Amino acid sequence: MSWNVIHDGDGSASRIVLKEHTGSTAEVLFLGGQVVSWKNERREELLFRSNKILWKPPKAFRGGIPISFPQFGTFGSLERHGFARNRVWLLDDSPSPLPAANSQSTVDLILKSTEEDLKIWPHRFEVRLRISLSAGKLTLIPRVRNIDNKPFSFTFSLRNYLSVSDISEVRVEGLETLDYFDNLQRGERYTEQADAITFDSETDRVYLSTPTKTAIIDHEKKRTYVLQKEGMADAVVWNPWDKKAKSLPDLGDEDYKKMLCVDSAAVETPIILKPSEEWRGRQELSTVSSSYCSGQLDPRKVLYG
Repeated sequence: MSWNVIHDGDGSASRIVLKEHTGSTAEVLFLGGQVVSWKNERREELLFRSNKILWKPPKAFRGGIPISFPQFGTFGSLERHGFARNRVWLLDDSPSPLPAANSQSTVDLILKSTEEDLKIWPHRFEVRLRISLSAGKLTLIPRVRNIDNKPFSFTFSLRNYLSVSDISEVRVEGLETLDYFDNLQRGERYTEQADAITFDSETDRVYLSTPTKTAIIDHEKKRTYVLQKEGMADAVVWNPWDKKAKSLPDLGDEDYKKMLCVDSAAVETPIILKPSEEWRGRQELSTVSSSYCSGQLDPRKVLYG
């Protein structure tokens, strides 16, 4: 169980490769602290990456797990999704007070505010990110510390681009009965009426006060992604569908069929930090095999044990 750094010519795509004993791997770019690959022990890619990546650093490319900080989406006055995904992160040599991850392949990254950042967001901060890979599981632990002399607030997300076989055959369970903001309806608030979320058109919703565990069931692959999170109360569900996909220059026209974003997010209620305070979140992504039972998959066992 280990990791190593791979450098490219100009440094724009330098990355860390994590490996663990069953054969699973993960890759993390220094640019944006963005996880761009997570493969299981059978070398199957579990994260979606666009077939039409128009990657022009410092812009993040579409896929993997990009980070939104200090702003999610357009919930504020900064550029969409903030600037952390467009900055180069560094290896963190002092990630305490997190406990050592002895049984995992783990790397710690850090992003510190620069003078250029202070011109657009006048708050001094440190963002730390721990990425841990273990058998069947990818864990991300983000932390934000206020190192300024005044309070600040922020919104945050880990956008999980999940690789699926066919979006029409995917359902999300664990978010039923919850309120959500519908970004396709000018952010109007609605209540989820369906017993599971399925997809037959463009979807862009922020589900509020969500549970700690969500199941994303891929019927065709008979595989369920289990998303567990702490410290991020909201969940964003997004798929652009055909018309929107064709309008995005860095997404293939048919890519929407093979992807689904389910984010861990703190959107509705911004996180407020006083000087020297630190916020900590946690996200665990894992996969389990799903089996048919009376014509349906059995995610209840995944969600509730």
